[in-house]
Amino acid sequence: MTAWWSRAGAAALAIAAVGSLAACSSSSDSTAASGFTGPIGSVNLKDVCPAKIVVQSGWNPESEFGFLYNLVSAHPKIDAGSKSVSGPLFSHGEYTGVDIEIRAGGPAIGFQPVMSRMYQDHDIMLGSVDTEQAVSTSSSAPVTSVFAPMVKSPQMIMWDPATYPQVKTIADLKATKAKVLYFQGEAYMDYLTGSGILDKGQVDSSYDGTPSYFVAAGGKAAQQGFSSTEPYVYEHQVQAWNKPVAYQLVADAGFPTYKSTVAVRTGDLASESACLKKLVPVLQRSQVDFLGSPDAANKVIVDAVSAYNTGWAYDDDNAKFAVKSMLADGIVGNGTGSAIGDFDQARVAKILDITKPIFASGGVSMAGTLTPAVLATNEFIDPAIGLTK
Repeated sequence: MTAWWSRAGAAALAIAAVGSLAACSSSSDSTAASGFTGPIGSVNLKDVCPAKIVVQSGWNPESEFGFLYNLVSAHPKIDAGSKSVSGPLFSHGEYTGVDIEIRAGGPAIGFQPVMSRMYQDHDIMLGSVDTEQAVSTSSSAPVTSVFAPMVKSPQMIMWDPATYPQVKTIADLKATKAKVLYFQGEAYMDYLTGSGILDKGQVDSSYDGTPSYFVAAGGKAAQQGFSSTEPYVYEHQVQAWNKPVAYQLVADAGFPTYKSTVAVRTGDLASESACLKKLVPVLQRSQVDFLGSPDAANKVIVDAVSAYNTGWAYDDDNAKFAVKSMLADGIVGNGTGSAIGDFDQARVAKILDITKPIFASGGVSMAGTLTPAVLATNEFIDPAIGLTK
């Protein structure tokens, strides 16, 4: 994953939950491992879920994971040493009877894949996983996704619109012969070159996450990034650039992966089903609540980034831009119908079809019986929880 994530554009969307929670029932009191004591609301996770639900995220805190930090925003405890945020888990303003711990990924875990981490530490119940990652580790560390917080991946290719005014899509970069920088091992780039959208000779896997080459090239190079961060960072924070960039989402070029899904170990799906049946709707509702009112969770995110001090920079303006651009670019929204967070199995099948030969050619061992249903399930999605315009 890049050193920055990004979101582009700006728009407003009126958001509301479809299907409201009942008023707090105060069915029982609970003392959490965090020490929080209070009445349990209309969603009681205490009897079916672990006392502390541990989530391994895929990167530093950022607004792409806002729905997770929203769950703990009422009483967050930031631990700079362990690079984690924990506290009582609240849903729609009500205590659920359990704690949650959100662990940072990326530099916090030595850039180790989340799937591998999940199999090394079974205290981790949930992990942040991209669909193509799940394909690549399906033999060694199989996971099944249960919630898709983003409809589209914010992964993009960006370029200078002043240098290339004729370029409107990634495919248009081919004729310019511009060097396209990316991180080595990204499956989407194998798709772009294998399908002829870009030439193999113009892509360069030496990208290191910094703006140095892009800036030094003076607009002649293109570069990977995330539409939720780089457009803001390059225009407002990279002083040697300080102007807009243009981009296209890789998803709109034909690589429709699900980014940062919430996944469990495939073998634990049955044993965790009672918890997931109640917990996944909590995640759905939290995404709706976060997108409608992101300030509290964004504060936790920004404060955690500052405390962790991993070299990742993320301030309040970054966080606000991320939410606005995710909405504007359709990164977040309802899935196949009126529910938020569900999976289009045809899309999952397409990613499987695209990536299996890519990984096979690289010598990656995959599960022989891998199917879309193994990679992702809508079993726990509540169809009544979604966004309304």
